[in-house]
Amino acid sequence: MAEPLKNMYNDVFFSQFVQKVKAVYPAFQEKRFLHFLFDENWETKELKERIRHITHSIAYTFPDSYEDSLRILLTLHETCQGFEYLFFPDFVEVYGQDDWDLSLHALTIFTSGSTSEYAVRPFIEKDPEKMVATMLTWADDPDEHIRRLASEGSRPRLPWAKPLHEFKKDPTPILPLLTKLKQDESQYVRKSVANHLNDISKDNPNIVINICRSWKGTNPNTDWIIKHGCRTLLRQAHPDVLQLFGFSKNPTVIVDQLTISDNSIDIGESFTFQFRLTNPLEEAALLRVEYAIDFVKANGKHSRKLFKITENTYKHGTVQFTRRHSFKNLSTRIHYAGTHHLSIIINGNELDSISFELTNKEKQTQP
Repeated sequence: MAEPLKNMYNDVFFSQFVQKVKAVYPAFQEKRFLHFLFDENWETKELKERIRHITHSIAYTFPDSYEDSLRILLTLHETCQGFEYLFFPDFVEVYGQDDWDLSLHALTIFTSGSTSEYAVRPFIEKDPEKMVATMLTWADDPDEHIRRLASEGSRPRLPWAKPLHEFKKDPTPILPLLTKLKQDESQYVRKSVANHLNDISKDNPNIVINICRSWKGTNPNTDWIIKHGCRTLLRQAHPDVLQLFGFSKNPTVIVDQLTISDNSIDIGESFTFQFRLTNPLEEAALLRVEYAIDFVKANGKHSRKLFKITENTYKHGTVQFTRRHSFKNLSTRIHYAGTHHLSIIINGNELDSISFELTNKEKQTQP
């Protein structure tokens, strides 16, 4: 299993950080900082809790003036790059709410070193109108990190962050921002715009469909954005979205000979499955080919997860598919024993399925 991200904050990291601080702030009280940092609760803190605790430790040992403390962090910025320095923008989030001009400028600088997408959100919640105006100017910035911050920071459903409920309910105020970025030359920015559209689609699908209709075909970069931004609606086989991208809601194709390598698989193992796809018509068919697994949850009920295989145009004839799926436990998915179901989905239609047992031998062998 991968090392937990929170463990990147270790003795070696803080030893290096302390030396960097002392180089620009000789009055820094190293022992006081480390004593406050490694308190009796440090080992129990998760990643975000550790980031916030580092922020408080900095405030405890840096100058009392927010402006003076921020100046030190800005001086350190060039030598403190990477995800582990998320506590730089977090310091602005926690202590900079009363000095917007200074704080927002700092966030545009810190975002290239780690990301300010989380730290900017309390400012948006406090004054959405002012922040939308600010982010519209960020969208014109020559730095791709700042342009991305405009889109990513205002996402209604940004992962690891509290939702922006006002924009979940009505995303209209942030649409001009996305329009500005819809042809951005940076894939880093375009991916954020697509993820932003995908967020909106979960609460306001019709708004996204109308946007995509108006954007489609205007620019290759924009076409990539709308396709990626509609991925949830495509998985849901939304009829308007299927039509938008040229997929037939009820394609005349046949799926058969679905087989799996083993009808009983232990948690942690893998199986392979095969099926045959036939287009009996002379006309080619544009198909979105997926498979679904109905996973058993902890309460014994099922939850379906879709996995994309391909999107392609298939001429008259037959194609054989073979795929492998792992049932290794992940941080995002824990497997439970029980009867599971594998289904083949074509343009949103379930055309064949098979059941299998997932077992937990480790649990069965315990005394």
